[in-house]
Amino acid sequence: MTIVADLFRFVVGVDTHAATHTYTILESSGRLIDQQQFPTSPAGLARAIDWIARRTEGDLDATLVAAEGTGTYGAVLADRLAASGYRVVEAPTPRRDPAAGKNDAMDSLAAARSTLMMRTDRLRDRRGGGDQHTASVRSALQVLLTAREQANGERTRAVNALTALARTHDLDLDTRRALTNTQIKTISRWRRRQEPIDLAAARSQATRLAVRIADLDAQISENTDQIKALVHDQAPVLLDQPGIGPVTAAIILTAWSHPGRVRSEAAFAQIAGTAPLPASSGNTQRHRLNRGGDRRLNRALHTIVMTRMRCDPATRSYTERRRAEGKTTREIRRILKRYTTRQLYRTLNTA
Repeated sequence: MTIVADLFRFVVGVDTHAATHTYTILESSGRLIDQQQFPTSPAGLARAIDWIARRTEGDLDATLVAAEGTGTYGAVLADRLAASGYRVVEAPTPRRDPAAGKNDAMDSLAAARSTLMMRTDRLRDRRGGGDQHTASVRSALQVLLTAREQANGERTRAVNALTALARTHDLDLDTRRALTNTQIKTISRWRRRQEPIDLAAARSQATRLAVRIADLDAQISENTDQIKALVHDQAPVLLDQPGIGPVTAAIILTAWSHPGRVRSEAAFAQIAGTAPLPASSGNTQRHRLNRGGDRRLNRALHTIVMTRMRCDPATRSYTERRRAEGKTTREIRRILKRYTTRQLYRTLNTA
């Protein structure tokens, strides 16, 4: 079993925050070399990288950087360190003693010490690694997916508010069911009328909400086109798989990131929350899926499996066969999620 201390002479632990990052450098023996805090400004990051180089004798191959939040507060630092030639990994989740207290220096020291004794096959490479083009595409997909979630959330709130207005005021609409897109378009074209003040106010706000929904629909459509173009550029083979559309493909790509980040198919299942766990009791022998991991990726896999169970002939045939064997729909869905995870991992590695 090889640990980090066997391969790297220096380990740098980084506790990341919005305004400052705190750095701790340890030697492979565990000896503390130095600790320092630098601002997160461009000049501060440059000073931090120069400081690391001086304290580690400029030996890039012998230095490992373990930073917290490489996808959030530490993302810019991780990119700069990687561009300078350092290997950057995600620091292990800290295990703190409530009675011991904490501060930034202690957190960066804990990150370095816990990484120093880790097995090398347990290191978690940051997302966004690989070549520059791959990293740029993954970063763009992450931005677009976040924007899409925000737009979808805002659209849902606007539709709910519009429905509430239509059902609590007599606006000459049939609101026994959810408002249709045609009704929303009609509302967006309403003009002012001679009517009581309360109805005029409700009609005005309904028109505003309908116009906003139309704007959001256009933004979401444009967002989908951008995501589809990036997925075609990065991994078009995903779109050939049944049940996978541009958005679910983008979610899979951002989680998988780049070749080499996920060390095995089983590790990808852990990330996706589809690794089976024993859940047997007495005469009942069964498994359930891990509830950890990337929940957005897990949600995408659920969408893929549900689509395949409804539309893919091979999956429908398999579902009927397993149901005849006594499996419940929920159990079949778990099996399909695990199979889909394995298939996606192999597809991405091959591609």
